Amino acid sequence: MLRIITYLTSCTALLALAFSFPNTTVGDISIGGFLALIAPAAVTIIGEMATIRMRWYSIRHRNKPVRISAAYLFRIKLDGKYLLVKGARFPHYQPAGGVFKVSPKGQSFLASIGAQDDDLIPIDQTSAADIRIRIKGASISKFYNWFESRSGREDAPWREFHEELISTAILPSGSFPYIFHEYQGRVVDSIRFSQYANSHEIIIADIYELLPTSEQEDALRSTFSSQRDRFGWFSEEEIRRRGTLPGAPNVMPIAEHSQKII
Repeated sequence: MLRIITYLTSCTALLALAFSFPNTTVGDISIGGFLALIAPAAVTIIGEMATIRMRWYSIRHRNKPVRISAAYLFRIKLDGKYLLVKGARFPHYQPAGGVFKVSPKGQSFLASIGAQDDDLIPIDQTSAADIRIRIKGASISKFYNWFESRSGREDAPWREFHEELISTAILPSGSFPYIFHEYQGRVVDSIRFSQYANSHEIIIADIYELLPTSEQEDALRSTFSSQRDRFGWFSEEEIRRRGTLPGAPNVMPIAEHSQKII
């Protein structure tokens, strides 16, 4: 945020000089400096848009309860198809992944901003320490800055990959003793009122793409014709249409958030 303020201040000052001293050396230098700064300023502002939005939400919704869910999703794409797994809690297909976990340090931070456990999902051994919480709107910006810092929270997607694809024997453990993956970016949904949550809600999703080795590609391809009850390979059109295609005899329900990996 400080960089944005510095860029905007500098650009404004240079423009003021340019208009104050037109057709002069000072004016020409000011215009040159402005043009040199405007591109990195725009890039910085675009990159910080989520942070700016969170500051605005903290002001606009400061007295409202807000539900926040922060998860990571895997884009596993091969030969034009995407691998989706059937959810454990809901009977639809979705990307492998799950809600980020927090460490004791992270739990201390969340307690300091008055975060409460979300009551939509029963708190059990599986969901304990999830970043699925409810906070006062005034704390949204503090939460997001902490989340961005990556301190006190899970910062790698291996756990859910292993739980959903290796432990379930969908993929052979021998071919996946480790994985390479690439961070593709973050999708932060606009705040909205959710009837399901009975409150305003912000959904955060970090997207990781699997970078399989040649052996792992072969293992993935070997599942193309496997039983589709627990998982399946779906085209982009199937995902966008939530599993329903014209003339298709069967409907494979696909979760809406699956579109985030496309």
